Amino acid sequence: MKYAIIGLGKRALEYYMPAVKIANLCELVAICDIDHSKKENNHKIFDVNYYYNFYDLIASEKLDFIIISTPHNTHREIIKLAARHKIHILKEKPFALNLQEAFEIRNLCTQNKIYLMNILQRRLDPIYQKFFDYINKIGEVFFIEIKYTIIVDNLHEGWRSIKEEAGGGCIIDMGYHMIDLIIWYFGLPDKIHAEFSSRAKPKNIYDVEDTASILFSYNNALHGSLIISRYYPPKSESIKIIGSNGTIEISRDSITVSDGKIIDKFHKSDVKTDFQKNPIDYFSQVINSNYKNIGSPEYHLEHMSFIESCYFSQKMGKYVSPKELLKEHE
Repeated sequence: MKYAIIGLGKRALEYYMPAVKIANLCELVAICDIDHSKKENNHKIFDVNYYYNFYDLIASEKLDFIIISTPHNTHREIIKLAARHKIHILKEKPFALNLQEAFEIRNLCTQNKIYLMNILQRRLDPIYQKFFDYINKIGEVFFIEIKYTIIVDNLHEGWRSIKEEAGGGCIIDMGYHMIDLIIWYFGLPDKIHAEFSSRAKPKNIYDVEDTASILFSYNNALHGSLIISRYYPPKSESIKIIGSNGTIEISRDSITVSDGKIIDKFHKSDVKTDFQKNPIDYFSQVINSNYKNIGSPEYHLEHMSFIESCYFSQKMGKYVSPKELLKEHE
């Protein structure tokens, strides 16, 4: 099985390129980036063909799948071309720039009978998978608290600071990971209310949100809060799930279940092997129908509905139903 990587930014270099070295079920045959300066080092390391645009890449190579790791606003055109050539797609989040585009991408994949997997590495991480072994130990869950913050000094620099290119700020970008966990663990909420700002660096100009606080709730009385920020020290990621008989706390390194005292704790070091560092082999197994597509287009329509509800809520100053938004676009 042959594949190519499109986009050689930080994400590709830190996540996909190391995975290339350990993937053994498929072969990297080409890489592509519009930046000519990136050719020399990457071409030498991987000894594969190099292209400056994805049109030439797809016209010249016989590919089973591609990996898309480019700015958000470029994904749709690459997907359209790949789908037309029956090439499967492993791509970075978000699934789309907005809900309308999400439906268009879903339809393209369905019509052309290709697999598309929107990769979210926590889905392949045994720490986050362990949640399902613990959830029945804490009784009836009634509250979820999530906080995900990083520090970006130059918020006004790069394509992520431009709404037209990124689709939005911290909600659609880094927040996508936490939204995925909410939907994976508990399903799509019934109501969402969001507030956010672009004022962390008032002297700089950028038109995307840098900090957001989101309330979400379900009709069964389960509710939660999500705080996301690109400028909120210290860098942190924490998830706390509170039930009638105890709590579950999740960090990047461990998951703990307790009822006032620790009942069980699972560390990343307890795992010998996993697919978190090797999404390429995982996706090749998806194409071969051996593994489940954990990031299918149909599933990610819910993510985009959650995100769109956040932006509508802030604009209108009220709760919005993501489920109603989905119905309106069907």
